[in-house]
Amino acid sequence: MPILLVAGDDALDTLTQTQRAWAEHHGFQGSLGQSCTLPGDDGRPVMVLLGSGTAQDRLCRRFALGHAIAGLPEATYLLSNPPKGTDGAELALGYLFACYRFDRYRDQSRPKARLIAPDGVNAAQLERIAAAEALTRDLINTPAEDMGPEALEAAARDLAGAFGATISVTTGDDLLSANFPLIHTVGRAAARAPRLIEMRWGKGKRTLTLIGKGVCFDTGGLNLKPGASMGLMKKDMGGAATVLGLARMIMSEGLDLTLRVLIPAVENAVSGAAFRPGDIFTARNGMTVEINNTDAEGRLVLADALALANEQPADLTISMATLTGAARVAVGPDIAPFFTDDDGFAADLARHASRVADPVWRLPFHPAYEALIEPGIADLDNAPSGGMAGAITAALFLRRFVPDVPCYAHFDIYAWSQSNAPGRPKGGLGQGARALFALLGEERVKS
Repeated sequence: MPILLVAGDDALDTLTQTQRAWAEHHGFQGSLGQSCTLPGDDGRPVMVLLGSGTAQDRLCRRFALGHAIAGLPEATYLLSNPPKGTDGAELALGYLFACYRFDRYRDQSRPKARLIAPDGVNAAQLERIAAAEALTRDLINTPAEDMGPEALEAAARDLAGAFGATISVTTGDDLLSANFPLIHTVGRAAARAPRLIEMRWGKGKRTLTLIGKGVCFDTGGLNLKPGASMGLMKKDMGGAATVLGLARMIMSEGLDLTLRVLIPAVENAVSGAAFRPGDIFTARNGMTVEINNTDAEGRLVLADALALANEQPADLTISMATLTGAARVAVGPDIAPFFTDDDGFAADLARHASRVADPVWRLPFHPAYEALIEPGIADLDNAPSGGMAGAITAALFLRRFVPDVPCYAHFDIYAWSQSNAPGRPKGGLGQGARALFALLGEERVKS
């Protein structure tokens, strides 16, 4: 028999006088995450009170209740009354997220509490979303030694095989003959060859192209990063990992659309073959790019992939990348900023993001800054001097490569939880994918 789980502002009001006295004797006050087990006549647990705190507590700590449920003693729990204003799906998803462990290199104990999903919640869908998020987190958390371009390709092949998608990969010097010069340029100094991964799935009338930055490790190139800045660079393929997680959600849900995934997978290394500050290269679309900082490599590999996407425009084109530190300064690590010219898409995305607790915030493609990415000696500058509006100038750079797509949005994500938080342990983190999935599942892609 499952144990009744009571969580809510009025939890004490549902108790008998004896139960209330027991809870008060054991100091239960209803603070967020506090629990109190009530025994039956035979001494066995029959009910658990779970403190829900205030609405403001829950707003500031999303997934906190689900996380608290995962931390209960081993048993099966049936939720009686979620707190007023609490979404049952968010609570259940928080529980699933709290059960995640990255155990590739060390055994990790998992929560033993089992939750029966609240009434009205699509438990199977939430389990698919949690599996997709686990894929994203696993890929980001894996060190670069075991997650180079070839390993990222293998992960994409495994995903394609699981859902009947087709996949093709262009590797090494074949990138040059296939006209992906910038991807080759960034990855040519590494011992592990650069590549462009392309996956296709579905036959729906709506078309969607996802492009994810797959820089498996970023030394900064000849503009070498200091050690403190290099420590988290295994997560510089967080855009690719998030795109693959979103693709898994789409395919496992069987959404009626045609999906294309493009991942430029490289390692930005240092050797005699490394590209240099001051070099000028011609991108796939014929535009020339002056290199003023080899540590601004993500926009280079994305440029070739975006140019390819532009040759066969989808109804909706999304790029996701751990692209700029400026985005973190603007909105911090917990929010996924995005850029788009489509007001309708932006409004729809914001609405769905709020509903599924996946925070995003729109930043502008500010036209007045276009001149900052035009160096004069070449068509584009990959790293404008001055340091201002860095996230916007990077986004403007990318937009130059998709002039023909009907709707384009770029996400500058952090893909990392800096410390343990409810449902989000320190480490890799998907951002923006659930908001996009919710939009794709409920709204038509604008054409």
